[in-house]
Amino acid sequence: VAGAGPAAGTFRGFVAEGTRLSRRGEHGKALACFQRALTLRAGDKDCLVARSECHRRLGDLDNALKDAEASLENDKTFAKGLYQKAETLYTMGDFEFALVFYHRGNRVRPDQQKFRLGIQKSEEAILNGIANLSSLKVENKEDLCLLSRQAEDQKDQKLSKKQEPVTKDQKWMRKWEPVRNPKIERQLLGDLYADKVFLEKLLKDKDLMESRTKQGTKVADLVLGGLSYLDTRREFWQQQNPISAHVREHELRQQRRIRAKKKKAAEVRRYITKSMKEIEMLLSGGCPEESCKKAERMLKTIQGWSEDELPSKSELIGNLHSCVGSARLEMGQTEAALRSHKTDLEIARQNNRPDAESRALGNIGRVCARISKLQQAIDSWEKIPMAKSSLEKTWLFHEIGRCYLELNKAEEARGYGQKSLRSADEGGDVVWQLHATVLVAQAQVKLKDYQAAITNFKKALEKAKHIRDRAAQAAIL
Repeated sequence: VAGAGPAAGTFRGFVAEGTRLSRRGEHGKALACFQRALTLRAGDKDCLVARSECHRRLGDLDNALKDAEASLENDKTFAKGLYQKAETLYTMGDFEFALVFYHRGNRVRPDQQKFRLGIQKSEEAILNGIANLSSLKVENKEDLCLLSRQAEDQKDQKLSKKQEPVTKDQKWMRKWEPVRNPKIERQLLGDLYADKVFLEKLLKDKDLMESRTKQGTKVADLVLGGLSYLDTRREFWQQQNPISAHVREHELRQQRRIRAKKKKAAEVRRYITKSMKEIEMLLSGGCPEESCKKAERMLKTIQGWSEDELPSKSELIGNLHSCVGSARLEMGQTEAALRSHKTDLEIARQNNRPDAESRALGNIGRVCARISKLQQAIDSWEKIPMAKSSLEKTWLFHEIGRCYLELNKAEEARGYGQKSLRSADEGGDVVWQLHATVLVAQAQVKLKDYQAAITNFKKALEKAKHIRDRAAQAAIL
């Protein structure tokens, strides 16, 4: 079997390929695979059921029934075989016998919904068949009474025909009475419903109905023949698949799909939460290599998921690129780190996410500052669209000020130092108050404003003593 993989030529290989083809609707090819499998392992009941289903799908109901019965030969309680036999009998129109085997299967496997559904649709098909005979009202009397009543009915019909002359307009419509419930009929006929509506419209055209084809056939007979065929199909399909059972089957499938989707979504959420936590812990714990590897593995995994499976896919991809960039920066791989953070920035802008854009620009600035590209770092940080907390603002203003100081732009450095100090005061963060005050004092030294610088160094010294930072105290002194 072409494309069957490494197991081709083996029993399992043929079964696997047959199952795959059957799921794709290629039942003829699947049948050939199951037949080959059975030549290697004759009597395998699962394979017999699979071949039976292929026969049933292809319309070979006799062979479908033979295979289903063969699967039950050594085990009368084999649930798959019972269901396959019931389904085949149902397709053959033997609804009563199908009902028997649906019940047997339900006793063996009461946990399987398909047996309960089979019982339901068989019972409805039987009732629908009985309903079609409801016009024959047989009384509990002798046959002569029934015949007498039928004779009286025929007599009444003849009288009524004499009293009500049939016009040409009524002639064709009397031969065809449309179904009273078009909604149900539309469900049963499907695409053929439009053809039925078209034929019914033709009946109203008197001249067309009186005309004949080149072969001499009356158009009216052709139209009525088509309508009769569609009516027969409608009745058959109503018994084969009752509307109420079909609707319930559809609802059950929908419910199963929703449950499976919710279950998978919960599993995805757990996987993402656990993995992201591990990545962050490895990075903060001094293991950037492991953190980077795990983040890259996770990136490959989620690339194969659809937006339906993972609605926040783009957001997560950006976050992972950010983690990879941070890990590579810790590993000293600055160029690779810069590429990852730029990818994060691109994704953030494509999805209009200002918070992710701020994160990416902040990280790009860090990398540029690390490799002494100070003006690029400033340009990146000054483009940050939002900084929510006072601590974020304190850090941002301090870093920009520090870069300006190293570029010998003391005026700009002092301005950003003062902004950083105000944000630190708002947040009540003494450590950042210390850093910002030192930055302002250093800028004032470069501006030769020595008295102001001394005043700020003294303030910084007091803060260093307050938090007991001896290294800072020594540097300030």
